[in-house]
Amino acid sequence: MTICPCCGFKLEGTLSQGCTSCGACSVGEALPKPEHELPSYGRSLLLAVTGLLMVLVFLTQTIIGLVQRAPRVTPTLALSSVLPLDIWSWVAAGETAAWRLKWIAIPVTIIVLWGSLKIYRSMLKSPERFCGLGYAKTGLMASALVPALIAVLIGVTVPERFRQRQLGLQAASYALGYRVDRALLEYSARFGTLPADLKDLRRLSDPDGSIAAALSILDASAYKPSADLAALPKQKPHTLRGAVIRNASLDTATDDSPGEGLSFTNYDLPLPGPDTLMGTEDDLIVRDGVIIASESVRRPRTTTVSTKSTKP
Repeated sequence: MTICPCCGFKLEGTLSQGCTSCGACSVGEALPKPEHELPSYGRSLLLAVTGLLMVLVFLTQTIIGLVQRAPRVTPTLALSSVLPLDIWSWVAAGETAAWRLKWIAIPVTIIVLWGSLKIYRSMLKSPERFCGLGYAKTGLMASALVPALIAVLIGVTVPERFRQRQLGLQAASYALGYRVDRALLEYSARFGTLPADLKDLRRLSDPDGSIAAALSILDASAYKPSADLAALPKQKPHTLRGAVIRNASLDTATDDSPGEGLSFTNYDLPLPGPDTLMGTEDDLIVRDGVIIASESVRRPRTTTVSTKSTKP
């Protein structure tokens, strides 16, 4: 196959009969190849520069992370006395750089490795035409080492990231419980008793809307207020003066109502756990301001003491 130097058309045979596309004819024999050809260094330089750039980008991000982790320095202090130089500080800074570059490194790695491997294989087929094969190989290894290092540093920190996420979800659940407990304390201080229903908390002022947000998440029917009836003051029975003989059936009558002085002093309120779902194993319970796990041993509730009427 011959390529026409005028139009670039590919044709079978030679140009002695002319190009079938543009009609150009050869005017003589082709020049012989030179006896000595200098090897090309362009491809080796391209691979070396690509690998060096990837290393420099990762190293720059690592140094930025290291500087950000260092304490604030004053002009009178030397940078070497404040900047941490131990191995674990560099590892932590590398982890920070890896997480910052993760979304950039994935597409860049695919493109760079695919192109670099293709170029390097073409150089291996004709090594006499190219120089700097060692530099090309070093650049290719650097291009592969940087994404591998990023993957290792991300993989090492994944368990810790999951643990921090669980702590964050748990803190959100605790914040919800403490906000409700604060609202209950405000309600008790204002009205002298805990509310019989969580919806009564809407009577409180809510400038930031946190109470309304908490009530929209919680199950109001799960709220269980209670009172310590044993701590109520005992009232002496009043004897009616000049009363007639009572009916015998009234002698055994009892009055179990606690009276008008009853106020709720204790409560139980289930909370969703880190999974934000009710009825699961990680649910929490707010009991009188203390947040405990739902599977923990519950203290016995105070028993209700009924008051009996005394005969005059």
